[in-house]
Amino acid sequence: MARTILASPTQEVVIGFDQPFVMIGERINPTNRPKFAAELKDGNYWRVVKEAQKQIEAGAQLLDVNVGVPLTDEAKIMSEVITLLQGQVETPLVIDSSVKPALESGLAAYQGRPLVNSVTGEEDSLEFVLPLIKKYDCAVVAISNDDTGISEDPDERFEVAKRIVHRAADYGIKADDVVVDPLVMPVGAVNSAGKDVFRLVRRLRDELGVNTTCGASNVAFGLPNRHAVHNAFLPMLQAAGMTSAILNVYDDGLVPAIKAGDMLAGNDPDCTNWIAINRPKPVPGEGGRRGGSRRGGRRRG
Repeated sequence: MARTILASPTQEVVIGFDQPFVMIGERINPTNRPKFAAELKDGNYWRVVKEAQKQIEAGAQLLDVNVGVPLTDEAKIMSEVITLLQGQVETPLVIDSSVKPALESGLAAYQGRPLVNSVTGEEDSLEFVLPLIKKYDCAVVAISNDDTGISEDPDERFEVAKRIVHRAADYGIKADDVVVDPLVMPVGAVNSAGKDVFRLVRRLRDELGVNTTCGASNVAFGLPNRHAVHNAFLPMLQAAGMTSAILNVYDDGLVPAIKAGDMLAGNDPDCTNWIAINRPKPVPGEGGRRGGSRRGGRRRG
């Protein structure tokens, strides 16, 4: 049974078939966010810390860190951001970059055991990412595309994933430390995208025995009311066997939907997590008492 162990100096997160679904916060990312990109370029990281703290408060168990801004020293920014975040939050991090110097600088700065996002089946990617995973003894997201591109055929994507897992083994990297992204297609463009990925996730679990993840928002790209699609999609992925996802924990209703999925899948013993997130919050000024205070009053009659 796959168990992908990730850690900061003070906190451990396990991705596994018998574990609660792991939510990876996606918001430390400057893509299509010009103000955030400009701040990173200027070495101004206040928004990074704010997004980290807000996502953790909203329920994220891991934080994806992407600082890719064109025409910047991404390696320097990645190292500084990783160091800063590890001084501010305890949550383990996902180092997200396709730039080798940035990836290695992030790994060198990181204290603990991170997840790297990502390696593909492309030969260049395999040759530069897998040696780093072995060197730094960490885990990696394996994206199911190769030099031929992204196949719409889920069986082809399975074969790419299988090849990456086998190549990782050649470097001494266990299958437990390869988290496969089967690639979610937009259902608005590929009508069978949902059922295709459900079947593919089951194969990855049953035949390769690997943990899985995805960019959850891809499924509803271009559709109205995307939040409703996400809230249905994630519990269905859980039922198929997916064990984590990169997502927006701010989506209304998404975290409760995932926590309900954990409970119904038997991955929330005694419904502890479900009860915790649904416990009534104390009303300010009541001191925890529901009946109000009789202080200062005088009994009559």
